[in-house]
Amino acid sequence: MACRVIREQDMTRTTLFKNALVLLTMDHARRELAGGSVLVRGNRIASVHAAGDSLPAADEVIDCSRHVVMPGLINTHHHMYQSLTRAVPAAQDADLFAWLKALYPIWARLTPEMIHVSTQTAMAELMLSGCTTSSDHLYIYPNGCRLDDSIAAAQDIGMRFHAARGAMSVGESKGGLPPDRVVEDEPAILKDMQRLVEAYHDPSECSMCRVVLAPCSPFSVSTDLMRESAAMARTFNVSLHTHLAENDDDVAYSLEKFGCTPAQYAEDLGWTGPDAWHAHCVKLDDDGINRFARTGTGVAHCPCSNMRLASGIAPVGKMRAAGVNVGLGVDGSASNDGAHMLGEARQALLLQRVGFGPAAMTARQSLELATRGGAAVLNRKDIGHIAPGMAADIVAFDVGGLDHAGALHDPVAALLFAAPVRAAFSMINGRVVVRDGALTTAGVPALVRRHNHLARILVNG
Repeated sequence: MACRVIREQDMTRTTLFKNALVLLTMDHARRELAGGSVLVRGNRIASVHAAGDSLPAADEVIDCSRHVVMPGLINTHHHMYQSLTRAVPAAQDADLFAWLKALYPIWARLTPEMIHVSTQTAMAELMLSGCTTSSDHLYIYPNGCRLDDSIAAAQDIGMRFHAARGAMSVGESKGGLPPDRVVEDEPAILKDMQRLVEAYHDPSECSMCRVVLAPCSPFSVSTDLMRESAAMARTFNVSLHTHLAENDDDVAYSLEKFGCTPAQYAEDLGWTGPDAWHAHCVKLDDDGINRFARTGTGVAHCPCSNMRLASGIAPVGKMRAAGVNVGLGVDGSASNDGAHMLGEARQALLLQRVGFGPAAMTARQSLELATRGGAAVLNRKDIGHIAPGMAADIVAFDVGGLDHAGALHDPVAALLFAAPVRAAFSMINGRVVVRDGALTTAGVPALVRRHNHLARILVNG
């Protein structure tokens, strides 16, 4: 496998997250342990301890007496290259289709370096917000860009990564939304999908890299590509991902073009099941919710993007009540313009209440979407909660400062009801990647300077 794994000499190293203000395990019993501790050995959680337990010795001890310690947050939908086109004036006040039409010509100038740098920039932002696992949906490949550029960036910065090989094949001349110059030939798409799976996909427990097959959307690829990519995914036992039912125009396109709703279209083409998840689903109707619940199909809920583009409010409560697996996604940084996973969880909480009342979602339910929910959506059983044997993805938020003053009656809820803060510590696969609020795996100032330079080149042409 080409993906980096934890070094052999680190497999016996131990780290103790000690005496947490609250240890939010998100385990099957949803235990919250005041004064709890977690021992990590190598890249896995070795043991969980309640206050008063005799604690094991460790190579490193991290004092968490001011912190809420919890599983790493999981981002189920992103377009990391879009961090280069945040707040572009031409797309600031547009809905989905107008926003895409304004940005497609800019994205047509992307280069491999832009993909690599923007991926690292987006991942740095995510990691500092408490995210330890992220999917990224790269669906545009001009000028020699490849998904390999994103995968290399993830390996360098140390993020657990689900790399989604997106694609667009139906341009304007064939009734699609994107310009013809940014679409690809379908045989070439399928060939590259297979190449990437064979080169990078690691299905093992605690895998740091999995490849996902991800034709972009019903309005940018053909029915044949959707069907053939689903068949390939089942052949290679990898997951599927696309956009679905994002707004009214999206639904109208599906009804006019295919004569069915987006959920019916997905199921007809083999795009349902626990190995498939769909971004947004703002306009998923009751029939669609039932189809997804019955088949174990997942949804990536992206509240900030849905508000930014005025797409609507996804019926997350209905989905969860029906048994649909729902996770959170920050979406592209040009439709959210930020990638703060704790902030996204806060917005999910607030948006559900705006749409459906004050009891529509609790803080803990929203944090569950960002942890266990994301793990279920990505079809993983080794991340998303803290328990012995799980991958060592752990984050700690310091709630002892000004942002949480007066909010410690319930430190867990305070993570979302108070202003979202950066992670104080973050561990991915047993490696500390954020220490004392600073990223340890990349030089952020230099990364930002290069990113801003490339963003100016991209937007100015």
